[in-house]
Amino acid sequence: MTEERFADVGRGITLCYTETGDPGGPPLVLVAGLGMQLLSWPTGFRDLLAERGYRVIAFDNRDVGRSTHADYRPPPLTAILRGRIPPDAYHLGDLARDTAGLLDALELPSAHLVGASMGGMIAQTVAVQFPSRVRTLTSIMSTTGARKVGRPALSTWALLAGRPPRTRAEAAARAVRIFRHIGSHGFPFDGDAVGARAGEAWDRDRSSAGTGRQLAAIYASGDRTRELREVRVPTLVVHGDRDRMVHPSGGRVTHETIPGSRLVVIPGLGHDLPVGAWPRLAQLIAGHAQDRPADVPA
Repeated sequence: MTEERFADVGRGITLCYTETGDPGGPPLVLVAGLGMQLLSWPTGFRDLLAERGYRVIAFDNRDVGRSTHADYRPPPLTAILRGRIPPDAYHLGDLARDTAGLLDALELPSAHLVGASMGGMIAQTVAVQFPSRVRTLTSIMSTTGARKVGRPALSTWALLAGRPPRTRAEAAARAVRIFRHIGSHGFPFDGDAVGARAGEAWDRDRSSAGTGRQLAAIYASGDRTRELREVRVPTLVVHGDRDRMVHPSGGRVTHETIPGSRLVVIPGLGHDLPVGAWPRLAQLIAGHAQDRPADVPA
C-alpha cells in the first residue's frame, strides 16, 4: 500500500498525498475531480505513469479524503445552480493555490499537471495564476465554465441529487449506480472495482458536505474563458465522446479557448478511467509531457 503523507500548503490547509515512482523523475501531479479522493486515480494507472519514469503525485483536494475540511455548511444544490454562493466560500483559485502550495511543500519549482473533471479546472487555473509552475497541462473530461457547454445530462443531475449514503454499503452501491450511468459505455464496466474503491473512500472520509462546497467553488468561479485565452503552457485536452457528466462540448471549447492546445477525443470514453483506456491515456499524458505528438508511443 502506498504511504499517505501530509503537507502544509498554507492558509491553514493540509493536503494528504501519495507518491509513486522514481523520486528523481520528472514530477507529474494528478488533480482529482469533484468529490473525488486521490483514490480516483487507480493504483494501476499511477503505476503505468511511474513506469514511464515519472514521479507521480496524487492528492486529496481540500474538503475530501484526509485533507483539511471546511466547517461551513454547503449551500443547497438549488442555490448553487442559481448562483447564490456564500461570500466566504472558496473558489477554484483557492484550490489552485492549494496545488501550488503542495509544489512548494515538496520543493518542486514546477511539475506536469494532469487534471480530471474539476481537477482539470483546477489545473487550468494553476496554469493561469502560476504559469511558471506548470511544465505541461493535460486537461481531461473538463470544461471552461462557459454556461452553455460541458453541462451534465439531466439524467445525471437526477442521480447526483439523490440522498447521500449513510453506510459503507450504500456508498459502494451509489458509486456503482452513478458510474454505470456516467462511465465509459465503450469499455467494459468493472462494478466490483468501482464499489471497492468507493468503500475505501468511505473508510477515509464519510462526509459528503465537501462535495457540495467544491461544487459551489466551481459555480463561484463562473466562466473562465477570458483568462484561459491567456494560457501559454503546452496543453493537451482529452475528452470522451460518451461523457454524461461533462458534455464533450466542454473539451472542444477548452481546446478552442487555450491557444496552441491539442484535442484528443477518445471513442467510447465517458466520465471515468476504465482499465481498457489506461494504456492510451498514459501514452497521451507521457507523450505530451515529453513533447511528442499525442499518439506517438512514449
